[in-house]
Amino acid sequence: MRILLTGATGYIGKRLLPALIQKGYQVICLVRDRQRFHAPAAYQPYLTVLEADLTRAESLKQIPTDIDAAYYLVHSMATDRNYGETEKESARHFRIAMQNTQVQQVIYLSGITNEDQLSPHLQSRRNVEMELAKGHYALTTLRAGIIIGSGSASFEIIRDLVEKLPIMVAPKWLNTRCQPIAIADVIRILTGALFNKACYQANFDIGGPDILSYKQMLLGYASVRNMKRYIYVIPVMTPRLSSYWLYFITATSYKLATALVDSMKVEVTCRNQYINNILNIQPLSYQQALKAAFSELKDAQILSSWKDTLVSGQSQFQLSDFIEVPTFGCYIDKRQMSVNNTTNTLDRIWRIGGTTGWYYGDWLWLLRGFIDKLFGGVGLRRGRTNMDVIHDGDVIDFWRVLYANKAEGRLLLYAEMKLPGEAWLEFKLIDQTLIQTATFRPKGLLGRLYWLSVLPFHHFIFNGLIKKIVGN
Repeated sequence: MRILLTGATGYIGKRLLPALIQKGYQVICLVRDRQRFHAPAAYQPYLTVLEADLTRAESLKQIPTDIDAAYYLVHSMATDRNYGETEKESARHFRIAMQNTQVQQVIYLSGITNEDQLSPHLQSRRNVEMELAKGHYALTTLRAGIIIGSGSASFEIIRDLVEKLPIMVAPKWLNTRCQPIAIADVIRILTGALFNKACYQANFDIGGPDILSYKQMLLGYASVRNMKRYIYVIPVMTPRLSSYWLYFITATSYKLATALVDSMKVEVTCRNQYINNILNIQPLSYQQALKAAFSELKDAQILSSWKDTLVSGQSQFQLSDFIEVPTFGCYIDKRQMSVNNTTNTLDRIWRIGGTTGWYYGDWLWLLRGFIDKLFGGVGLRRGRTNMDVIHDGDVIDFWRVLYANKAEGRLLLYAEMKLPGEAWLEFKLIDQTLIQTATFRPKGLLGRLYWLSVLPFHHFIFNGLIKKIVGN
């Protein structure tokens, strides 16, 4: 059986892929950027990777005709102002492309949309479902609310809030009820519904056994972590203020924070849970889901993180568009130093950022991250998913990894902070020499003035950085 998997580089897709392979399916992964797709060598005999863009119908013509089922796991999460139209158009292109295949079933992971008044984010989910339902295949829609798992946006936001704030003065939407579900149960339901005729032409709400307010979820997290937390809900915090509150305290982008606040004002509880009976599943409780997430964190077994998706940054782009570092019209800070122990140097480069920090002048990096937040950027809070492994497309604080090849000794980063220009930071180990290059391509006079204003700091930061990496 051949399964088409869209969104294979996303949070859910990365976790669903191994589950499908373990069940013996041949999986065709449809990705927007092949460079961001990474799978273990053991998966290769069961994989086909196609690069396509759902917003461009012609790119979908390469989908093979002999697919038996497909997963639609594509969500934009408000990456642009017209994301609703973009999502609907993508669904229409996908539906039309499926007409040229023998697909029997399409499974769509959506959001719980039981209220009459929905946020734009949830309304877009409903519109996509209606568009997909026009196809000739059997559509199965699984509607989830808050997904709890290591690396999920919901879990990371809860974690940020509780870990950082002993006292919270919070907006009234913290009293809104929801029905969280563990990521493990989402994957079990996604795989269990596949080729299950009881799930054909049907939609199901999926959730755990607990119905909780967001306030109760925060306090539940604190209880699991044995922390004392105090939350005071006030009615005067507007949606805009609430968005800023989430944005500054957590690692989320402002666009994502706005979409989440809009959705958090809507109750997302299940109408029923018939799917559990059909699949003979007993979902984990909220506390069990939290403990499972902590277990993955402790063992450094985070399979996927929302932070590594492009939605966590400023814009969607192909990594290959920026992998060739320009020189014309650019300001360049290039330093090199002899290396005694190449293994140790490479290890330091591959652990850079996140909890490790930047080896020298960390307070200056933190200050730059804070300034970035003030101007609407991503700041320094995204950290990194894995402290020892780096893949193309991963996030390291306010950088995006464009290229990472430890055997070659090269790491290339692209800045996703708010800048009057574009910036790259590259580490390249050639023989016994480390070459560290910071490149900035300014936009207009403001970009040039920016570079000149930070130039005095660069001498200390970049000189100290390369010395620490080399081990001097």
